[in-house]
Amino acid sequence: MAKHAVLKGPTIWRSLPCAKSELRLDLTLACGQSFRWRETAEGHWTGVMGGRVWTLTQTDDTLLYYIYPNQDMQIEGKEPGALKKEDEEPVAVTSVQDRDDTEEAERMLRDYFQLNVNFADLCMSWGAADPHFKRIADTFKDSTVEERLRGLGFGYRARFLQQSSKQILDTHGLQWLDGLRSVSYLQAREALCTLPGVGNKVADCACLMSLDKAEAVPIDTHMWQIAKRDYNFTDNKKQKTITDQLYREIGDFFRNLWGPYAGWAQAVLFCADLKRFQKLKEMPNLKQPKKEEDNVEDESSM
Repeated sequence: MAKHAVLKGPTIWRSLPCAKSELRLDLTLACGQSFRWRETAEGHWTGVMGGRVWTLTQTDDTLLYYIYPNQDMQIEGKEPGALKKEDEEPVAVTSVQDRDDTEEAERMLRDYFQLNVNFADLCMSWGAADPHFKRIADTFKDSTVEERLRGLGFGYRARFLQQSSKQILDTHGLQWLDGLRSVSYLQAREALCTLPGVGNKVADCACLMSLDKAEAVPIDTHMWQIAKRDYNFTDNKKQKTITDQLYREIGDFFRNLWGPYAGWAQAVLFCADLKRFQKLKEMPNLKQPKKEEDNVEDESSM
């Protein structure tokens, strides 16, 4: 007869290393193909497996579980309660029986969710063969990271940050970004534009502010207006939006005007044109010289 993990006494959560890239409870247990589980608290799923009642939850890299003792089951309607932050540390195994129970429980979880199959590798191979699948699958990856970034105020950029970080780690490695400091400006910008959500302006911002490319001139509609208003910059096509060609033309215009540190000059003009800094322009930095006629009057009165 197969043994089952029986956790006696107060609520004890056990843990099993399992990355969310391999198993997402919120997707797997709520997709309409599993009928033994229900969400009993936020992020906590209770259901039946191997003749026992379990509650499961997870962090980014850990699957946590509680198995109800026989007398608790659901006759008394007991729930272990949502796992608190301070409870997320793994519980130490204190006896041979505990160890046996834990090993059996882990075997059941691995078998039930087929954790012996590397799902992340499968997704990569499917995505390489099928671009449509890759786009769909990417919407389900590492959502916790994206949610945390959104909570930090990154808004719609959160997904691009998460996807770009993953691409850098998976494809290039930790030293890739730092290595772009030693290549030419154009090479660095082209490399950055291969990342999700990174266009010319974001690439130029990174080049200017992080990769020592002082000739990078980030161009947006604001700088475009400055170029037309203050420098009589004109484009023959009367563009309504900044195309790639127009972007290069404006950037080259300022680089030819300002030289190798054109990006620094752009930062000064950009800040000076922002509403929050308008008061600074209204403050006299130097005492205004007297008019010539004033000086004459002053001299004649002496």
